[in-house]
Amino acid sequence: MIVAFSVAPSGGRAGSEPDSVHEAVAAAVRIVRESGLPNRTSSMFTEIEGEWDEVMDVVRRATEAVGEYGTRVSLVLKADIRPGRVGELNGKVARLEAALEGGDGADDTP
Repeated sequence: MIVAFSVAPSGGRAGSEPDSVHEAVAAAVRIVRESGLPNRTSSMFTEIEGEWDEVMDVVRRATEAVGEYGTRVSLVLKADIRPGRVGELNGKVARLEAALEGGDGADDTP
């Protein structure tokens, strides 16, 4: 499965910048990267690929880490659950790029 998630604190923490969550997000991304699971981070989401239990454990730990930066945590999560498939974090993008170049991008949805 692939999970795309975004996690951010709210409620503030004494001494922190009111409009910035980069330190909290860095704590979450650090946990994702240290998990050893395939992952990538963009400006708005982090994607992670693996089995259900291992991915959800990483998301839980990343969310708990962000909780240290505020009194409340917002978590947005989207999952692509496709049993038997691996390497889809890159495979989906490769098929999209092939389709854009005029190749066959069949077997996938946006």
